[in-house]
This record gives sequence, structure tokens and C-alpha cells, in this order.
Amino acid sequence: MNLFEFCENTCAPMTAIRLAFVVWIVGLLALPGLGAQHATAQGPAASPLPSTIPIFPLPEAMLFPNVSRPLHIFEPRYRSMIADALKGDRIIGMVTLKPGFEADYDGRPPIFEIGCAGLIASVQELPDGRFNVVLKGLVRFRVVREDNSRPYRLADVTALPEVLETSDIAALGKQRQRLEALLAASRDRFGFAPAPSQMSDADVVNTISQYLELDDPLDRQDLLERSGVLARSATLIDLIERIVKAPRKRQQA
Repeated sequence: MNLFEFCENTCAPMTAIRLAFVVWIVGLLALPGLGAQHATAQGPAASPLPSTIPIFPLPEAMLFPNVSRPLHIFEPRYRSMIADALKGDRIIGMVTLKPGFEADYDGRPPIFEIGCAGLIASVQELPDGRFNVVLKGLVRFRVVREDNSRPYRLADVTALPEVLETSDIAALGKQRQRLEALLAASRDRFGFAPAPSQMSDADVVNTISQYLELDDPLDRQDLLERSGVLARSATLIDLIERIVKAPRKRQQA
């Protein structure tokens, strides 16, 4: 399966086994390190983020640092956004629409100010002008102001590199173990197989944060807004424990 077949297939309903395969394959796409930020207490990585970037608002947070995400781009204004990005630095920012966006979706409804920038790592332009792309998460950002000069949305942004203190490395490793134990105990519910051993603790946390099935999209935005991967991991553990304890919804036939 190539990346573009993968993009098409991820739009279809998934069984738990297929989801487990897809999630970690997507995570592994990030391993070579196409410019992703990995900051430590010894010094944050230099920001690759321009001060102004196109932003792509969706109802749910779609991208986390150093995790890949396939997207199908079909709206004319966002097809223009992708075409322009491909002529430049190939960076776009993913942001989340605030509740109530439906009334003004075709306009510029309010968004949450924290998003995640991604690099267009792979692209396929379809004959009718639509695109299949694979975004690789780079760094979180904060929207400072919007620029209304284009049909699509542009924003002035400030990069928010995630710094993992040396003293927090062991704690994150323990939290990864707890996350993996929770997911293993409820594999039929969440569909996550064990993470590949070569994935870093941070990438495991961010991949689960990006792909865990959630009923409330604001929970994923909350994960994105955590001030670092250790805080995100702790929030993710609490969230999964809460989901496990809640009565399971019956699936409609």
C-alpha cells in the first residue's frame, strides 16, 4: 500500500485490528525526522516556522508534533492553499474550530488559538484538482492575529516548541508504560496494538493523542494545549481511565 492508497483507505470505517496497524504505521512515518522539533533542556531546536502561515481549520484537532496525518483536500479555497504552500515552504497550520462554527463555516468562524503546524511530506494532485496529502507535524503554535488577504485563512503565529527537561525523561518513560498497559487492557475498545519499540516516548504519547477515538473533540484540543509532552501524557492517562470507567455506548446496527 502506498501513501496515497493509505490516504484513501483511512477515510473508510476501520476495525480495531486495522486501526491498530494504521495508527503505528502513521507514527513510524515520522521517524526519519523531516525537520520536526525535538527540544531538550540543553537547548530547544531552532524553529522552522515562518511568522505567517496558512491555517486549515477543522472541527477537531488533527495534528500533533512529529506525527503524520493523511488528509483529503477538496474545498476550492483549501485546494488553493495547498497549491500555494507547494510553491513555497510546504508548511500549513492545523487549527480547531470553536463550537458553533456551523452557522458560518463558509466564512471565518472563531478558532482556538493553539494549533500545530505541519510539513507537506507527500502529495498527490488528482485530475479534478483535489489533493491527497500527508502532513508531518512540526511544532505547536499560537495564533497572534489573522490576515484576510487570501481566500483561505492566513495567520501570524508564534511557535511553541515543547521542551522536555532532562529530569522529566524517566517520568515520561513511566507514563508511557502506564499508557501502553491501559491500551493493552482495552485493546478491543481502542484498537491500539503495542507501539514499535523504536518510537520515542514523546512520539508514542503524541500519536495516541492524535488518533485515540474520542467522543468530545474538545478533549483532543485540550491534549494539544498541554504545556509539554509530560503534561499531555498525564492528561491522556486521566482521559483514558475516565473513558474505561464510563459505560460503553451501544453501537447502532
